[in-house]
Amino acid sequence: QVQLLESGGGLVQPGGSLRLSCSASINIFSESVMGWYRQAPGKERELVASIRSGKTVFADSVKDRFTISRDNTRKTLYLQMNILKPEDTAVYYCNVDSPIYGVYWGQGTQVTVSS
Repeated sequence: QVQLLESGGGLVQPGGSLRLSCSASINIFSESVMGWYRQAPGKERELVASIRSGKTVFADSVKDRFTISRDNTRKTLYLQMNILKPEDTAVYYCNVDSPIYGVYWGQGTQVTVSS
């Protein structure tokens, strides 16, 4: 059974940075698509970034500001968020899509960008 635990969210000022972490109970990175999603109040959940075998994909709204990476040894997925904007405010969710174990979601971590 795969369990995901997110951390690193918080309140930051516009232009600031945060680094989100997602720790997995099982190392399935090599065979899975891993990504970060976010959902703002009143809006649908959207893909922020994903990574698979070194290939990354970013939403247009965050490209050149966010970086997604993973550490297989630590079984951790990261989302480095720079130059944060108020519109980045949302609950961020870690997601793993494994052809073997299935789809799993983290509990979410709140990111608030405000002065």
